[in-house]
Amino acid sequence: MLLTEYIQQLSQDKLLYFALPIFFVGMLIEYRIAKEKYHGKDTGVSLLMMVFSAIVEFIPKILAFIAFFYLHEISPLKDIVQRQWWAWVLLLFVDDFAYYWFHRLNHEVRLFWAGHVPHHSSVYMNLGTALRQGVGERIHKFFFWMLIPLLGFDPLMMFTMMGVSLIYQFFVHTELVDKLPKPIELIFNTPSHHRVHHASNIRYLDCNHAGILIIWDRMFGTFSEELKEVEKPVYGLTINIETFNPVKVATHEYAAIWKDVKRADRWNDKLNYILNSPGWTHDGEDKRAKTLRKKMNL
Repeated sequence: MLLTEYIQQLSQDKLLYFALPIFFVGMLIEYRIAKEKYHGKDTGVSLLMMVFSAIVEFIPKILAFIAFFYLHEISPLKDIVQRQWWAWVLLLFVDDFAYYWFHRLNHEVRLFWAGHVPHHSSVYMNLGTALRQGVGERIHKFFFWMLIPLLGFDPLMMFTMMGVSLIYQFFVHTELVDKLPKPIELIFNTPSHHRVHHASNIRYLDCNHAGILIIWDRMFGTFSEELKEVEKPVYGLTINIETFNPVKVATHEYAAIWKDVKRADRWNDKLNYILNSPGWTHDGEDKRAKTLRKKMNL
């Protein structure tokens, strides 16, 4: 299939357009059930972050689509892996694995965290927060999917699965659903697991990076159970920014990185402020999540 034909098909992909009305209906229902879970200005910022991220993502998405096309063209598996049912099942796992590492490194590399942090800046956990997407992360996001077309998956399949994943993840941003039956909690990302991910408690910090499947967190040591009877999740950042200015919400961590880089004298320290985990410092207390948990024996 020619690139122009792929692009034409991509332009006809309406998956997320169909999903948007469902998102807003879901938010409305949740609001009617639990108004206290929402704050007008906070939800407004979430909607603006959704718009900002879509704008920033536009060019990287096109470039990624073209790259995926040419990588798929040189794949020795492209005539084997097409759009069979088993290929979609396999792609679910492959896509989710890529998402796990993309999401995990967004929390463990400070430059990536600066692009992801808007999503965690709300002190509310509701379906509106799901739309508060990271803005800067859109620039580097697609690099984590670059190997997938070499496995024979065409770019349209890939973008469809990415859309399915985003739609699924929307519904785990809620406090209205308690823990689900154990087999589901064992395999899938659930509202309980994702409440942990959005919590700023040291016990929960930087855990549960799953998209659809929680199995990756269990396999790679980043899983944490929600223990509400021991410690209820507290949402937001470890130090909240306390602003509804959308520009500051989208860019505040980049400014903080620049400030830290300027005050460091050694080039090694400057690079650490960019590439090390959030909380690292050359002249103060190490507040990285893994360090804090170790101190508390968690």
